[in-house]
Amino acid sequence: MVDVILTVTMNPAYDMTYRVEHFERGQAHRVRSVEQRIGGKGINVTRVLNQLGKYARATGFSDHAFAAAAELEMPVDFVHALPWVRRTVVISESDDGTATALWEPGARVSNPHAAEQLSVRVAGMLPDINGLVISGSLPGGIAAGLPAEIARTAIAAGVPTICDVDGESLRLAAQVPGVVLMPNTEELERLTGRVPVTPDEVATAARPLIERGVRAIIATRGAEGMIVVTAEGAWSAVLPEPLAGNPTGAGDSAAAAVIAALSEADVLPDWSAILVDAVATSAAAVVIPVAGEIDRSLRARVAPTVVVERLADPAAESSPGDPTQETSP
Repeated sequence: MVDVILTVTMNPAYDMTYRVEHFERGQAHRVRSVEQRIGGKGINVTRVLNQLGKYARATGFSDHAFAAAAELEMPVDFVHALPWVRRTVVISESDDGTATALWEPGARVSNPHAAEQLSVRVAGMLPDINGLVISGSLPGGIAAGLPAEIARTAIAAGVPTICDVDGESLRLAAQVPGVVLMPNTEELERLTGRVPVTPDEVATAARPLIERGVRAIIATRGAEGMIVVTAEGAWSAVLPEPLAGNPTGAGDSAAAAVIAALSEADVLPDWSAILVDAVATSAAAVVIPVAGEIDRSLRARVAPTVVVERLADPAAESSPGDPTQETSP
């Protein structure tokens, strides 16, 4: 039987990439090239999973046109509940790789039964999947608790589940025992009410969530790398030198790497190794101008250079003699 990972995108988008030589505010620009593709955070995760050799399927909300376009590229099973699908625009500068993003808010769900239909659809797939990622914003008309509701059902069925959401949805997802959360710096601050700066401060801020049942917090911090906090301990991982490029989709690539590892773990996962792969996969996405793609050769090259440090975490159970610092093999 083929292992399947399911992604849920409730607010998909058409990703537009405009390539210019140099972008200046208030000026007219001649666009060198334009690329449009289907997108949304879960769609990006699906693409990266396929590049990592995993079979991934996408669901969520869409309109008929978006679902038809998505079906040409990947296995999909959308609930047709949106009157139209939004666009996200990235202005990519060729002179230094800088990217500027504009995100539309998205349409309001027009189907009053859409949330129930999506929950039932995901529940029906649970016996056939070994990993679930729920990511991105919610369209209007959908309750903030829907990601948490779906995650709770999946975890009860024994399916490893990541929630990469924000705002009230993130707060409610943090109340689901066994869930993995992947907040960025601002999302973690809003979730914890603290402003952690150092890796140790991030671990301290996330620890109460772990004590309340969250399986893992993976804090994504851009050029400063990532930090994972679990009941087994806390680790930070970072590249020796950050890579310039388009950060859009880097977090989705990290989520793909994490769920790929968790979908294979029959025993306690090696969180430090998972963190190394997440950092390397994220870096491999930054150098690609469009979201949802990675440079697999770069991923393989940078992984051995990722610096991993086990953080001081008195609240976590750790055996004597654990190394305080290591570099990935």
